[in-house]
Amino acid sequence: MAARARVLRLGIPKGSLQDTTVKLFAHAGYQVGVSSRSYYPTVDDPELECILIRAQEMARYVAQGVMDAGITGLDWVLETHAKVKELANLQAPWPNYRPVRWVLAVKEDSPFQSVKDLDGKRIATEAVGLTKSYLKKHGVKAEVEFSWGATEVKPPVLADAIVDVSETGSSLRANSLRVVDVVLESTPRFIAHPASLSDPWKRDKMERLLLMLRGAITAIDRVGLMMNVPRAALDAVVAQLPALAAPTISQLADPAWVALNTVIEERLVRELLPKLKASGATGIVEYPLSKIVA
Repeated sequence: MAARARVLRLGIPKGSLQDTTVKLFAHAGYQVGVSSRSYYPTVDDPELECILIRAQEMARYVAQGVMDAGITGLDWVLETHAKVKELANLQAPWPNYRPVRWVLAVKEDSPFQSVKDLDGKRIATEAVGLTKSYLKKHGVKAEVEFSWGATEVKPPVLADAIVDVSETGSSLRANSLRVVDVVLESTPRFIAHPASLSDPWKRDKMERLLLMLRGAITAIDRVGLMMNVPRAALDAVVAQLPALAAPTISQLADPAWVALNTVIEERLVRELLPKLKASGATGIVEYPLSKIVA
């Protein structure tokens, strides 16, 4: 009887991180299919078994060993005090994968100017543990209550202040709130159950998966450029490239010409191409990148 193939059980965050996570996996070469009726997404890798879990609960289930690994925000790892191992920061230039801030905020016209002013006051938040740890660090004793939603509308009637998550600050401004302090800056993290890391097969599988995810993140905002350059103009063309864009230079059949290949940030292309052309480069081709593995 054939032995059952080994699998790594992986938590995919349900909610705000879900669509971006599926997009990231697609860039990394994994097709994850999510159904509105199932919490078990399909994935085109027989060595992976995916489960949809809310980011708020992910670290707890990984710590319990229900899942070998998962993706969730640093904020929820700290909130739950989960005993997990962080393997990677998956920050990426996409909505919900950029850094988000948990901020202490009050009404714009509030007399409170610092966390010290909130001693003995009421603070509403979804991240109760995180807020209590923050207050303890500052030596402040306040009543911290769990907020089930619409946290921004609670000051000043239902709470004196809030601790809430903000990516752009637009919701805070819309509700006439003023930031008093930043409690935490959080980004998505790849976490693992300690016992799973002790399993050589599972550890190797996680490392191979992370290699692809990191490669996809590195390539997200970059493109490749290749061009032909007269050898006499090579120094002038290279001088136009960003300092970190170390090019690969190859000899062409004509000894008077070389081929140049480099990788740059996509946002620089529209300014750089005319300069490269003016410096002597010809046949300039821009091409997309899937992954960059260092």
